[in-house]
Amino acid sequence: MPDLKPVTTAHLVAVPFPGRGHINPLINFCKVLAIKRPDIIITLVVTEEWHGLLISEEVPHNLTFGTIPNVLPSELVRAADFSGFFEATLTKMEEHVARLIDHLALRPMLIIYDFFLMWIPEVGNRMNIPVASFWPMSATVFSMYQYRHLLVQNGHFPVTNLSEQGNIEIDYIPGVPPTRVLDLPSLYYGRGQDILHRLFEALSQAKKAQYFLFTSVYELEHQVIDALKVEFSMPVYTIGPAIPYFKIKQSCSADNYQDIPYYIRWLDSRPNDSVLYISQGSFLSVSGDQMEEIVAGVLDSGVSYLWATRMEASVIDSAKGLVVSWCDQLRVLCHPSVGGFWSHCGWNSTKEGVFSGVPMLTLPILSDQFTNSKTIVEDWKTGWRVKRRTAVEVLVTRAEISRLVKGFMDLESDEGKEMRQRAKKLEQICRQATAKGGSSENAIDALISNILPAHN
Repeated sequence: MPDLKPVTTAHLVAVPFPGRGHINPLINFCKVLAIKRPDIIITLVVTEEWHGLLISEEVPHNLTFGTIPNVLPSELVRAADFSGFFEATLTKMEEHVARLIDHLALRPMLIIYDFFLMWIPEVGNRMNIPVASFWPMSATVFSMYQYRHLLVQNGHFPVTNLSEQGNIEIDYIPGVPPTRVLDLPSLYYGRGQDILHRLFEALSQAKKAQYFLFTSVYELEHQVIDALKVEFSMPVYTIGPAIPYFKIKQSCSADNYQDIPYYIRWLDSRPNDSVLYISQGSFLSVSGDQMEEIVAGVLDSGVSYLWATRMEASVIDSAKGLVVSWCDQLRVLCHPSVGGFWSHCGWNSTKEGVFSGVPMLTLPILSDQFTNSKTIVEDWKTGWRVKRRTAVEVLVTRAEISRLVKGFMDLESDEGKEMRQRAKKLEQICRQATAKGGSSENAIDALISNILPAHN
């Protein structure tokens, strides 16, 4: 009997902000939707450049790419002038995205858009298509922007002198644990301030959406999310971590040894919890001087490491470690040999670390990474800071880093054991949330039912 293809019941369009940290969670969410509902067609809209970067991505048969011309500065130079790039996403994309949607053979029932592409609610309104705003950071960070009026009322914004104001405690944002000014997103006081007004505009435009999606696990941020739901007039769904957790079982069941990546085979040869996985992200990095100290400190520590970096391997390589230009990060973090994660604390990496039950060494660079670092270290208590958070940038020496890494990877210390136990508890929460009947799965099912009431 021939296989019968499911009858298409709906078409969804997803439009990510064109940056790796934004595309990854939205494409992962689209994959979850596509796997869950083979009868739904999903079109992910990207530039031609990004389509080339994603061409090797494995996607379900009902998830396809729609492309618009390369009207933005290249991904290769985006970091050099991010504010200029950001402005281009607001002025150059709309016409092409609207035309693509208008010419689709099957009219979409929903447009899922990255929160920062603030012009899309108006496009949906003109076309009479509902839109869902997709927030790619933590709900905690969203609250810090949503309740900015409380910062103003309490005299904590604008920040005029970070040295004087940085350690002031903020304890009045609904659902958010007490936080220092220094642990707010850096857009409030440092790098990125030039686009802060645009973020507030995006907040205003998001109110025109019909749905709002948080890329988080409800149990990890339930107090914040419950407080925010009171503020929203539209349905709010906490759709889970939007990381490729659906690939884990598949990756671990590879039959052919040759199909297993060489870095996984290398990890297979290492003792449990002995390897420190290091990744400082793909967008911005620390200073050259600081990187020199980090490399020397890690090597001096004698700890085994797997280091994902664009630096020349010869700069780092030693008998104790392996250097790769890229790896399947979640698969690495879930490997039993990995006992720690040195991270820049981007929200995607933070969620993958939590999902894997691995404690973290945090070295944030910009934006929400400072808030995520504080959450990991002070609220969840599943990590240590690489450097003390101060208003003045300080160089952490190789000797300090060496001592830190040795202590962090010491499996026998009481502090380390307690930290790892807490990390494992958070892992269980995430795994349960993304399993059948869990909060994330239920939220996705509820969203689908709301979009397609006639078919459910």
